[in-house]
Amino acid sequence: MIAPPMRSRSLHVARDQVHLGWSRDHEPVIAVPSGAELSIETQDASAGQLGPGSTSASVTELDFARVNPVCGPVYVEGAAPGDTLQVDILALEPTGHGWTAIIPGFGLLADRFPNPWLHVWRLEDSRAIFDDRIGVPMQPFCGILGVAPAEPGLHSVIPPRRVGGNLDTRQLGAGTTLYLPVEVDGALFGAGDTHAAQGDGEVCGTAIETPMTVSLRLTVRRDIAVETPELDVSQPLERPGAAAAGYHATTGVAPDLMQATRQAVERMIAYLARVHRLSEEQAYALCSVTVDLRISEVVDVPNYVVTAFLPNDIFTGS
Repeated sequence: MIAPPMRSRSLHVARDQVHLGWSRDHEPVIAVPSGAELSIETQDASAGQLGPGSTSASVTELDFARVNPVCGPVYVEGAAPGDTLQVDILALEPTGHGWTAIIPGFGLLADRFPNPWLHVWRLEDSRAIFDDRIGVPMQPFCGILGVAPAEPGLHSVIPPRRVGGNLDTRQLGAGTTLYLPVEVDGALFGAGDTHAAQGDGEVCGTAIETPMTVSLRLTVRRDIAVETPELDVSQPLERPGAAAAGYHATTGVAPDLMQATRQAVERMIAYLARVHRLSEEQAYALCSVTVDLRISEVVDVPNYVVTAFLPNDIFTGS
């Protein structure tokens, strides 16, 4: 059993206090009482390898052993297997830049996009600037929020788990409460992979990746039990600006949900290229950061319908 560290007075996790992979054996970087608020300075998903000055060639040079660093772990006093950790997300403050990449071998359409590609975003006020015509409204959230699994060994951060982790759920922003099942003493909570914006699906494999300062409250709950992550969302699922401006939507119709998803995204890429004169790589990346995928029906067998919704409010110029 890991002994908890001395409780910190500042209740702060610094940007260099990270681990690479989930493990019940990681030494905690801080211990906090149940109900404590703390701030976490996250790294971007590349651990600083991509940013201003980077190019597509930089993507091929990525050291994947450093990708997706998780800040922590945080030992929550009193947390024990069978408990639930309540994570109240209080605030997120992005930095002044972000990036979106197409990484060879990764993403929904990896077979169609075998070459590296990179866009570095300028974050201004409430928008991420793509070019002089397109600006994506920022909706910051944590892609990774989780606790350590009980299974021994070191576990990759890439796949999500029943104890959370790389959930990439864009509703995990300020005002949301997340509930995680605890499997080890102290829970060993971690956070990272912060995004300035993302569409539901994150189809190219990256969102607008950026470091942030995240404020959280961690509370041990014994009066509720969850089997997998659950969340309470206090904000509308639809952005008001997007609702006012409307959407263009494409569909995929197929007997397999993944096939239907691919069709919907491929048709949105074709639409963006035809109507908005984007390259296929630009369109694919834009789908990842702003297009929301919806399962429209799963009952009219043999075919299912997936719909991709593109919000019109991202188009800001002539």
